[in-house]
Amino acid sequence: MEFLNKKHRALLTDPLTDNNPITIQVLGICSALAVTAQLMPSIVMAISVLFVMGAGNVVISLMRNIIPSKIRIIVQLVVVAALVIIVDQVLKAFAFELSKQLSVFIGLIITNCIIMGRFEAFALANGPFDSFLDGIGNAAGYAVILIIVGFFRELLGSGTLLGYQVLGDPIAKTGLYAFGYENNGFMLLAPMALITVGIIIWVQRSRNPELIEEA
Repeated sequence: MEFLNKKHRALLTDPLTDNNPITIQVLGICSALAVTAQLMPSIVMAISVLFVMGAGNVVISLMRNIIPSKIRIIVQLVVVAALVIIVDQVLKAFAFELSKQLSVFIGLIITNCIIMGRFEAFALANGPFDSFLDGIGNAAGYAVILIIVGFFRELLGSGTLLGYQVLGDPIAKTGLYAFGYENNGFMLLAPMALITVGIIIWVQRSRNPELIEEA
């Protein structure tokens, strides 16, 4: 018997492509704009959401039969808030500079529409293992977009990746800068994150016309 059947594989892979939470469901856009000016904060935010969604979906699934329907949203908020506090404290203990760089956006994971949406739409109606896979899959779909956007914004905006110069030294005019290349400062502004996400959406829909909504 396979460890992951077709349904389980779909839970993990669908959010990476044709059901991506950012480009298809248009959720979690705020953090995609706010933390992706550099690649490292994008990766840290992606890992944080991966932990919160994976663990949160399991907790909500385990509690699904004892949560009164009238207070289920409050319970979901308490669960996600507790997990976010854990993430925030770990970052402050082991990556304080990154914690300061991400600032309030770690706390705003609590209100991330992707997380609350998966709690409500999936974890409340499915078992812990399926819910775990759903959480990991959707968090991975979110992470892929954040990392892609962070990669291009840092590369084209600063000429670096993870803080390391990869295009040369802009002051000493080495590498590409020796040929007249200049960093595009606009890439470090939030509107360019939205444009980058828009380009990803355009590429995704051009490859799969079925994703294009009819007017």
